[in-house]
Amino acid sequence: MVIVNFISSKGVLKSVNATEGETIMDCAKNNDIYEIEGECGGGCSCGTCHIYINDEWVDKIEAPTEMEEDMLDFAIDVKENSRLSCQIKIDETLDGITVQTPEKQF
Repeated sequence: MVIVNFISSKGVLKSVNATEGETIMDCAKNNDIYEIEGECGGGCSCGTCHIYINDEWVDKIEAPTEMEEDMLDFAIDVKENSRLSCQIKIDETLDGITVQTPEKQF
C-alpha cells in the first residue's frame, strides 16, 4: 500500500492507504475526502478535483499535460503547485505524498 496524506483547507491531516494504479482523485473519493468532488469521474473535463501538491513532491510527479493545464484555467485560486488529482496515478514512488485541498472547487 501507498500512503497519501490529505490536508484539508482547514488544516486537518488525514492519511489514507491508496492502491497503486488508482488516481489521487479515486483515492480521495474512496476515503471520504469531501473537498475533492471529481464531478466528471476523472475525465479531466471539469476541474473539480483541484489540489495543491506539497513542494517537496512537485518534481517527483510527471508534469501536467496541456489538457490538464487548460482545465486548471477554470479552477479557483490556482497556484504554481496546482494539479488535477484525476491526472496523477499512484505508484510506490508516491508513498507519503502530501496534497492539500483548496477551500472551494468552483
